[in-house]
Amino acid sequence: MSHAEQLLNSIPTDIWIGGKQTAASTGERFAVLNPASGEQLATVADATSSDALAALDAASAVQASWAATPARERGEILRRAFELLSARSEEFALLMTLEMGKSIRESRGEVVYGAEFLRWFSEEAVRIGGRFTAAPAGNGRILVTKVPVGPVLAVTPWNFPLAMGTRKIGPALAAGCTVLVKPAEDTPLTMLLLGQVFIDAGLPSGVLSILPTSDAAQVSGPLMQDDRLRKITFTGSTRVGKMLVRSAADRLLRTSMELGGNAPFIVFDDADVDAAVDGAMLAKMRNGGEACTAANRLYVHNRVREEFTSKLTSRIEALSVGPGDTDGTDIGPLINAKQLATVSALVDDAVSKGARVRTGGHSLEGKGFFYTPTVLDEVPQNADLVRDEIFGPVAAIIGFDTEDEAISAANDTVYGLVSYFYTRDLDRAMRVSAALDSGMVGVNRGAISDAAAPFGGVKESGFGREGGSEGIDEYLETKYVALQ
Repeated sequence: MSHAEQLLNSIPTDIWIGGKQTAASTGERFAVLNPASGEQLATVADATSSDALAALDAASAVQASWAATPARERGEILRRAFELLSARSEEFALLMTLEMGKSIRESRGEVVYGAEFLRWFSEEAVRIGGRFTAAPAGNGRILVTKVPVGPVLAVTPWNFPLAMGTRKIGPALAAGCTVLVKPAEDTPLTMLLLGQVFIDAGLPSGVLSILPTSDAAQVSGPLMQDDRLRKITFTGSTRVGKMLVRSAADRLLRTSMELGGNAPFIVFDDADVDAAVDGAMLAKMRNGGEACTAANRLYVHNRVREEFTSKLTSRIEALSVGPGDTDGTDIGPLINAKQLATVSALVDDAVSKGARVRTGGHSLEGKGFFYTPTVLDEVPQNADLVRDEIFGPVAAIIGFDTEDEAISAANDTVYGLVSYFYTRDLDRAMRVSAALDSGMVGVNRGAISDAAAPFGGVKESGFGREGGSEGIDEYLETKYVALQ
């Protein structure tokens, strides 16, 4: 039996409710596929509205006791979970590669990144502050405290099956909130295994439930209508995020939305071109391009455009494509047939409007959902991929002549998650950072994610922040007590 088969035979595949694995109330299950082959990896319990409400029952029953648990104890549980997750890093990495498709090297990096949110928020748990001051009028005292929001529904995406979960679970638990997680249908296995880590770390029964389902609305709908749920946090598409915000409005639920992106990557004529190519490889090809932070539009000054494009094309041509668990693989498959069709259509549209294919530009024959790493040059502004997220290994290069032109083009989008640019000029670095309309800016860097930094966007990329000292505030309410 192979290592992969042994792992798949040992992982939890039922719903986590009340600290225990349980079958779905209907007994139904759904299949999880390997995107490298299209073959079934496992079947998972298919949660229903009844299961979701049972999980909320469990969460509500222990919300008060978990909120009253000393912050140090909550932090120590998170720290133990960090250590247990780190000790099982190879299992988690292989499982992510099998169900999501990314290379094993990328999966190992995600385990390190995802675990860091548990360590970071284990430390933030004991730093929840407040203030006590005299009222200016002299008629009393002002006491301000921070209290847990209450039961939280966390909806996580398929592209980072571990880290997008720990980035929500970590601060929620640190703040004293109970949590219900609805993982993506394509990648529930990683989250179910993480549930075992929290049980082993000593998390009390009922504090965390995990609800895999093939019908997200059947789970989230009844929960969002229930008065006991106090917050929803979602990472995913802007389209679905808008639907959830509309639903949340009925009860004025607290919401955090980390939504789509359309990241510009600007290379000015004074940039270190080799460093910019290195950064573009990270910003564009990390996770096979299936990331909301991926560089979607590469704006390159016309004086250095051919040099940059030639060097980037050589690097991208050298990437190896194949199953993520195969040694030497750089780019794995896309998540599913739908995403493969989306990437293909966006490239075909750009080419039909005048874009030039420098390398790649087609899907691969055979099993799985593979698309060749691609560079497009001379991309016209009316190409669909200038407006829509590519979410695949496609670098779209557009020339520009002036700084103002680059900034205007970069900001010409409904999204505002992250922007990147390269320059050697410090004044330009400060000026352009201020002018770019996004929640995050990478200056001479192609990777910016850090558990210690606030992650989030503006405009239709959402609201709220995850990570950093700001991340725990999303799970806390401010309470003012007036004292005589």
